[in-house]
Amino acid sequence: MIADVLTDAGTRMNKAVEAAKDEFSTVRTGRANPQLFQRILVDYYGTPTPLGQLASLQNTEARSIVITPYDKGALRDIEQAIRDTPNLGVNPSNDGSIIRVTMPELTEERRKDYVKLVRGKGEDARVAVRNIRRRAKDDLDALKSEVGDDEVARGEKDLEALTKSHIDLIDDALKRKEAELLEI
Repeated sequence: MIADVLTDAGTRMNKAVEAAKDEFSTVRTGRANPQLFQRILVDYYGTPTPLGQLASLQNTEARSIVITPYDKGALRDIEQAIRDTPNLGVNPSNDGSIIRVTMPELTEERRKDYVKLVRGKGEDARVAVRNIRRRAKDDLDALKSEVGDDEVARGEKDLEALTKSHIDLIDDALKRKEAELLEI
């Protein structure tokens, strides 16, 4: 029973860490990254659709992305969605069949803003892991009458170690992203 609670908590914490890494990848750096564009929602025939489902994204140069829509009729909608996306600061160019996006150089002030944004996302991920820990601890406390106090105390100790390891993973990913953002 305790092992089930810990396994469930570990699975949920792994998902929280992956979600944090995914969130970090959506914050742009000086380089072009197709991951930045994956979540942009395009109004495709009245339905908000992620750009990754409407076009192929290719990183042609360090600061350039080429977007090739599967349906040429969606070209203008894709271009407009990219232009309207806040925090990207890009101006796409449309040549009738593909869209080219060149990422501008980041200023020092903008880099610091992105670091603050990433730190906020990292704190959100740590809070998510702590919430999972709290729920698992409540589940362990509910088992006290069935398995005994010593077993629950051992399970709580294991839960703390599990929580610490996942928070460390988030912190490591955060440090890598901060270094990437501040790299010139």
